[in-house]
Amino acid sequence: MMNDHNIYPLCVVSLGGNALIRRNERGTIEEQFAHAEAFTKQISRMIGEGYRVVITHGNGPIVGNIVIRNEAAKNTIPPMPLYICDADSEGGIGYMIQQTLYNNLKRINLVRDVVTIITQVLVDKDDQAFGHPSKPIGPFYSREEAEALKNERGWILKEDSGRGYRRVVPSPRPVKIIETSVIRHLATEGIIVIAAGGGGVPVTRFPDGDLRGVDAVIDKDLSTSLLAREMGAGCLINLTQVDMVYLNYGRIDQTGLRDLGLSDLKIYYDQGHFPPGSMGPKIEAAMEFLDAGGKEVIITSPECFEDAMEGRAGTRIHV
Repeated sequence: MMNDHNIYPLCVVSLGGNALIRRNERGTIEEQFAHAEAFTKQISRMIGEGYRVVITHGNGPIVGNIVIRNEAAKNTIPPMPLYICDADSEGGIGYMIQQTLYNNLKRINLVRDVVTIITQVLVDKDDQAFGHPSKPIGPFYSREEAEALKNERGWILKEDSGRGYRRVVPSPRPVKIIETSVIRHLATEGIIVIAAGGGGVPVTRFPDGDLRGVDAVIDKDLSTSLLAREMGAGCLINLTQVDMVYLNYGRIDQTGLRDLGLSDLKIYYDQGHFPPGSMGPKIEAAMEFLDAGGKEVIITSPECFEDAMEGRAGTRIHV
C-alpha cells in the first residue's frame, strides 16, 4: 500500500450501497456477508499498514428492501417512518462490517475495537429539497394505490419510467454530523468507527433545540465528505461500482482519469462530465473535501481497492 500514509493521520473509507447487494444477486444475507468479508479483509490489511480508519457506507438497495417489508406488513404491524428505516439499515449494515472486520483483524493478529455509531445528520428544515422531493424510495404502486397513499399519508408519488408509481422524498444537503466529536474521540484512541451509514439519519433542529427525525434521504457521498472535513481527515477513499472516474462515461470515446489535480477536476465538472445521478455527488464530495484542506481522494471499485492504494488502479485526485 501507499508508503506515505504517515502524512495522513486519518483516512475515511466509503463503501457504496450497491457493493453489498450486487446486480443479478438475490440479496441474501449470505451474499451480503460475503461481500462485507471481502471488503473488510482489504481494510484489515490497510489498518495493518498503520492507517487509522473511519468507515462509511451506502444503504440504497437495503433501505429500499426495509421500506418494502414495511409496506408488506402494514396491515399487521404499524409502518415505521423513513428515518427509522434509515437507522435500521445503519445498524444492520454496520453490524456486518463490524463483525467481519473484527474477524479479519483477528486473523492477522491485530487487536482492535470496532464500533458502529448510528449517526444523526443535521439538515436545514428550509432546504429547498423539502419543497421538491426527487429521490425515489420503496416499491412500485398502481395509479389507484398511489392516489390512496397520497390521500392517506400525504406522500408524494411520481410515475417511474412506465413501471408504476414510487414515493419520492427530499434529499437535503447535510449541514452537520451530530456525533462528530465522539467519532473523533474514538478514532483518536485507535478504535475503528463505522458511521454515517447511508448518509446518516436526517434530523432537523427545532426552536427549543431538540433534534427530530425527518423523512428524507441524505446523499452518502456528501455526508462522508462532511464527516471527513469535520474530523480533519487527510485522505478520502470512495469505493463504488466503477474502477475509476471517466470522461464521456459509457460512450465509445470514454477516457479514464488516473491522476489529476483539483483544478482540472473542477473544469471537467463544469463541462458536465459527471451527471447528478451518476458520478456527480462523488465528484462534488471530492471537491468539497479538497477545498477544505484534504490532501487526497481515491475513487475506485472494491475489487481494485488494493491496486488503487498502490497507485496501479483507480483515480487519484489531489490539490
